[in-house]
Amino acid sequence: MDVKNAFLHGELDREIYMVQPKGFEDRAHSDYVCKLKNALYGLKQAPRAWYGKIAEFLVKSNYTMAHAVSSLFVKVRDAKIAVVLVYVDDLIITGDDEAEIRQTKENLSVRFQMKELGELKHFLGLEVDRTEECLFLCQQKYAKELLQKFGMLECKPISTPMEANAKLCAHEGKDLQDGAMYWQLVGSLIYLTLTRPDISYAVGVASRYMQQPKKPHLEAVRRMLRYVKDTINYDLLYKKGDKIKIVGYCDADYAGDHDTRRSTTGYVFMLGSGVVSWCSKRKPTVSLSTTEAEYRAAAMAAQESTWLMQLMKDLHQFTDYAVPLHCDNQSAIRLAENPVFHARTKHVEVHYHFLREKVLREELEMHQIKSECHIADLFTKGLNTTRFQKLREHLNMKSRC
Repeated sequence: MDVKNAFLHGELDREIYMVQPKGFEDRAHSDYVCKLKNALYGLKQAPRAWYGKIAEFLVKSNYTMAHAVSSLFVKVRDAKIAVVLVYVDDLIITGDDEAEIRQTKENLSVRFQMKELGELKHFLGLEVDRTEECLFLCQQKYAKELLQKFGMLECKPISTPMEANAKLCAHEGKDLQDGAMYWQLVGSLIYLTLTRPDISYAVGVASRYMQQPKKPHLEAVRRMLRYVKDTINYDLLYKKGDKIKIVGYCDADYAGDHDTRRSTTGYVFMLGSGVVSWCSKRKPTVSLSTTEAEYRAAAMAAQESTWLMQLMKDLHQFTDYAVPLHCDNQSAIRLAENPVFHARTKHVEVHYHFLREKVLREELEMHQIKSECHIADLFTKGLNTTRFQKLREHLNMKSRC
């Protein structure tokens, strides 16, 4: 559902004045200003005022604000659930309590000017498609527009977004005469990673050179577009009936950044058959060993698992289990399970030992996994075609063509 003139519904919690708008000046009192009674479009307080209004309405309708996401509201009645997700002036309403959903839509239409847009198919560039057995999530239209915008719609496709073990450098190659195209390309690809975890690592590497892009960096980004062309029909697939349980994978590429020697951390979490959360990020400091790099990656994944479990609790889903977290480094697993601090771990920042607490409380279970089967490798390094495609299949990314 869409709220008409959403920002005009917000009530201000402080006195705000504005100059008289052109064409509506009071000539007799030209030095007067207007005192606003309600929020107005363009006012920096308007989004907050509108959120306060819609949140107040939903809470009075016996919805509970989720702890994990402040824009998510949940109502449980007779073992059935209704969920409202607020994004500025757009509302997504779902759940299995059809009577409550109908009542909520009626109440919203009475209180605000609403436009019902029907079943969710497009939302902020994301496309949702359903069948009786599964749900597909993609950005196919956005990807086509991206390729067309940068003249790559007829380009030659390629099977991987980045060369195997590619090492880009900040100071090698010629400077680009105009970096604007590079900035636009990388920014557009960052948004595409919302449904394309397979390009997260490559896009993350390209984004490191936004300040002073060079020709090799632009060529690397163009390769990503060629890969997008090759996989434009790929969607994230979520099957109905699969066991709903969070499973995580984490990895680190020790000293993988050629310029700073910082490690790249990657993690991915599966819920049932599909991937729901992923990250590829360069660490802010240098790790002194592979064990430390992997341990830090696992700690970062542990934070994400905590948030995901809280989100599941907010949605009243079963959470009485330890989240399995798969790692391919035995030393990092032993360090997480060992309650005794060793001299070799003194330099590791205290907040990374958050992982150890989670393991000792049995909220998280560390599992050894073979490197060749480790999905998180997709988020930390460039891979050859065979291995890349094999790991991509584990993310349950499928082509419908």
